[in-house]
Amino acid sequence: MEMIKQVLQTSAKLYQHLTNLPIEEQRDEYIEKIHLLLDERGLLIEEMQKGGFQVDLENKSHKMLVELDKGIRERLNKVMKLIQEDLKDLQNAKRNEQQYRNPYASVQVMDGRYFDNKK
Repeated sequence: MEMIKQVLQTSAKLYQHLTNLPIEEQRDEYIEKIHLLLDERGLLIEEMQKGGFQVDLENKSHKMLVELDKGIRERLNKVMKLIQEDLKDLQNAKRNEQQYRNPYASVQVMDGRYFDNKK
């Protein structure tokens, strides 16, 4: 029973941490804390599974654990999508900068030659 309380506490901390989306300057610390909480939670769950833990939805704490897990997954997906969008924006910014520096890089020059494709 003590392990379930520890998992619930760790899950609640993670859920609470995921409620606030990261500020751009603090994103590294935000992600690092997510990793730490997920690792801690994962170790606790592994120990519970080694002990033969089975989820019983009739039990109030087990039901709460399942609901917290569902909420954590949804919020992790939101954070992941946010980070993916930022990475996509960064890649677009890099591509635009390269095009600005060398606008003729993508143009194929034929050096005045003309090729007739008709037969």
